[in-house]
Amino acid sequence: MKLLIENGRLIDPANHIDGIRNIAVADGKIVAITEADVPVSGFSPDRTIDAGGLVVSPGFVDLAARLREPGYEHKATLESEMQAAVAGGVTSLVCPPDTDPVLDEPGLVEMLKYRAAARNQAHVYPLGALTVGLKGQKLTEMAELTDAGCIGFSHANEPIPDTEVLLRALQYANSFNYCSWLRPEDPFLARNGMAHSGQVAAALGLIGIPAIAETVSLHTIFELMRVTGARVHLCRLSTAKGIELVRQAKQERLPVTCDVGIHHLHLTENDIDYFDTNARLTPPLRSHADRDAITQGLLDGTIDAICSDHTPVYDDEKLLPFGEATPGATGLELFLSLTLKWMRERGSGDDMLGKAIAKITSDPARILGLSCGRLDIGANADICIFDPAASWTVTASKLASQGKHTPFLGKDIPGCVRFTLVEGRIAFER
Repeated sequence: MKLLIENGRLIDPANHIDGIRNIAVADGKIVAITEADVPVSGFSPDRTIDAGGLVVSPGFVDLAARLREPGYEHKATLESEMQAAVAGGVTSLVCPPDTDPVLDEPGLVEMLKYRAAARNQAHVYPLGALTVGLKGQKLTEMAELTDAGCIGFSHANEPIPDTEVLLRALQYANSFNYCSWLRPEDPFLARNGMAHSGQVAAALGLIGIPAIAETVSLHTIFELMRVTGARVHLCRLSTAKGIELVRQAKQERLPVTCDVGIHHLHLTENDIDYFDTNARLTPPLRSHADRDAITQGLLDGTIDAICSDHTPVYDDEKLLPFGEATPGATGLELFLSLTLKWMRERGSGDDMLGKAIAKITSDPARILGLSCGRLDIGANADICIFDPAASWTVTASKLASQGKHTPFLGKDIPGCVRFTLVEGRIAFER
């Protein structure tokens, strides 16, 4: 199918483009990008999309989206979550290995990739497990998992209490230049925790997770990086002190990157309110100072990317007392809107939209070492077309995801995806 996108505001941070352009697509590839008043010579489209007043950007790249298959189909399915992805403009996503069974064998990874590709929607990039069964004891066969399609290795939200095992994992990964994805949290300091250790948790009688649970873990990770030379991507930073440690590590030129979950850009410990289980997340919502530090870290480049941290949870896991409820929230379909909301509330300057889009396109693609997240002639036409002036109210009925729980239910949020193209095919149209 030949497709012409006319008169849209093309924002492609990787190529430093922000202006009105036309894009011609054929055979799944971008074949031409021209100024708005310059026709695409010799191109006869099967369909033309008038993108006047809309933003045309690379499809979004999400570094953390749980698809819940295999093993948790009662929570969500590949079909529902990949529909949610394209409805949110996400064309490439990374899925953690904490499925059931865990992604610790090549056959499981190959099956997931095959089933995801058969949906013909977003591109799925699995993370393999660092240890067998995520039990923190025996290392997986990382080379075989890489051959099966893993783009890195993670322990999801499961701790590795044995530092020697983590050392050997980083040594193994470094031998093959694999990247290890680690969420920094000391399991003993965070044990049984439900919320940020502060005044709100104390007032509500909830067991707290202190900020030092993150910083103690970071100190350990950085020491192991210095010894091994291993590349590490830090997942879901949440504290001001943790971000400062990462800033220092980058100044030291350690090979480290990091991301932050979209909910932590907006919410704080106060949003737990009266035990709102929709606001029970991992890591927990932190203080106002921590939230402000996240914004500063994004603006100065300490934090490399924003992710949706999409974790669909079904009703029976949320309709419980706060301490018993399962952490997590849906995020794929809110990814763009919450990024725009953050930009408008926290950012400033004419180029802020481009900076925000970079955090969900080219910057996460760079972490993955992939060519997605940019619009180049000859590249796959993975494109999102959205209306930045529109707004919508978050309701369960509007979410394609099987997970209907989010702290933003009933809230009006900006931005609306109109079209999502995956390899030149219209995967979603509103």
